[in-house]
Amino acid sequence: MPHATDDIIRAMQSPSSEDQKAIQIAYEFAKVAHGEEKRKSGEPYIIHPTAIAVTLAKLGMDRETIIAGILHDTVEDTPVTIEEIEEKFGATVRFLVEGVTKLSKLKYRGVERHVESLRRLLVATANDIRVIIIKLADRLHNMETITFVEPIEKRMRIALETKEVYVPIAERLGIGLIKSQLEDLAFKTLEPERYKKIHQFLEERGETEKEALDRALNDLRKALAEAGIRNFRTESRVKNVHSFATKLIRKGNDPDKVYDIFAIRIIVPTLEDCYRSFGVIHNIWRPIPGRIKDYIASPKPNGYRTLHTTIITPHKLIIEIQIRSEEMQQESKFGVMAHFIYKNKSQGSEPGKDSKIGWVGRFVPSLMKMTRAEKSLTQTSAPTPRWLTDLNTAAEEFEGEEAFKDALREDFFARRMFVFTPKGDVIDLPIGATPIDFAYAVHTNLVDLMSGAKVNGKMVGLDTELHKGDIVEIQTKKIGTPNKKWLDYTKTASARRYIRATLKKKENKS
Repeated sequence: MPHATDDIIRAMQSPSSEDQKAIQIAYEFAKVAHGEEKRKSGEPYIIHPTAIAVTLAKLGMDRETIIAGILHDTVEDTPVTIEEIEEKFGATVRFLVEGVTKLSKLKYRGVERHVESLRRLLVATANDIRVIIIKLADRLHNMETITFVEPIEKRMRIALETKEVYVPIAERLGIGLIKSQLEDLAFKTLEPERYKKIHQFLEERGETEKEALDRALNDLRKALAEAGIRNFRTESRVKNVHSFATKLIRKGNDPDKVYDIFAIRIIVPTLEDCYRSFGVIHNIWRPIPGRIKDYIASPKPNGYRTLHTTIITPHKLIIEIQIRSEEMQQESKFGVMAHFIYKNKSQGSEPGKDSKIGWVGRFVPSLMKMTRAEKSLTQTSAPTPRWLTDLNTAAEEFEGEEAFKDALREDFFARRMFVFTPKGDVIDLPIGATPIDFAYAVHTNLVDLMSGAKVNGKMVGLDTELHKGDIVEIQTKKIGTPNKKWLDYTKTASARRYIRATLKKKENKS
């Protein structure tokens, strides 16, 4: 008789008998803990942690992470204590479950200006990248079952949070496997009619061009084999709904200008095979000018590496062709975890042994990929933030992994803090910031009308230094203007600039 954990085991990378036994024990423990608890769909609650564990297994995560995924809600939703988790499953599982529990308490209120602060808070609070991965898997299953969430306002809030917070995090970590699914699920919830229309268009287009795409695939496989390229495999796909919708807007809503509706992916054994395949493709088909991209020589900010070219077949079908090695394929799907998955497979080591990835842990190159992604996202709209400059500087100045980790802990995380409004919105400030800096970060009008401040329910002076986790409430009056003395109390240049500009305007009027 099949066991309820069979789907998890099948999704794992060559699980050992110890892995299987430990996961079955964790499953039975969670099932008993959740008891008769039901999801909003009416299904037994245990279905949710099981689905999360399957996703984590597909991502190649280690045994402790999969077990933490199974147990992630037990401390918050059942009588189980964190001490029981540690006693039965060890300190690592306790640490991961505790981290996910902390993240679940962070509030999102759809305030656009605070979205980036919330993303950073998620990362800083997690301390270990595996906590973020569990949270992404948790969010994926919640989005897959979001139609059962009532009222609709709550459903929309969860979908918006997914789009604005979790999709960018998955993208920065390079986890394409989760990122594209979250994008489509959020889009389907937030814009159901537009999603339905585009989904239908892509399905119909896929059916219309299926024969031509199959013919192109056969021609390609034959050409590669004749060129002596061995052990390759191919995949074909129709562009996902959200990605197509986004590109359609950029192309003036003209679908004929979207050249990557159809794509063929070639996965080859080696880097040399990538470039050899590139030549074979251009020998049999005509490439579209300006559509050749070498992301192997110049990877994307999140570490994505693949050769791209777009061709026109004799049957007038436009296809984007992507060429990558097996290692690049792992990176594209699994992001920062791919290094360990690929290493374990290629070296034949026990899966999971090398996959215990600390957030400031042992895979420094992946961390730096994320920081470059952060930089690319900020450089078009605003100067590079101080916290990011500090992080990049730390990476350049310190040699060796441990030195970099120490610098990261003592410099980057130490120089920023997260405080909260009374409603739970996250405000990102430098260490040493005061209520004046807080007021400016919330809204400039708050600086004009500020008369005092409460921190954690107690009145404080405006020169009081705030601390991580403080809840700050600004007292206001009907009419007001900043005080010149406040310039001595502010720590942020933007707040000082605003106060000076406001005082200068007042002088000019008098």
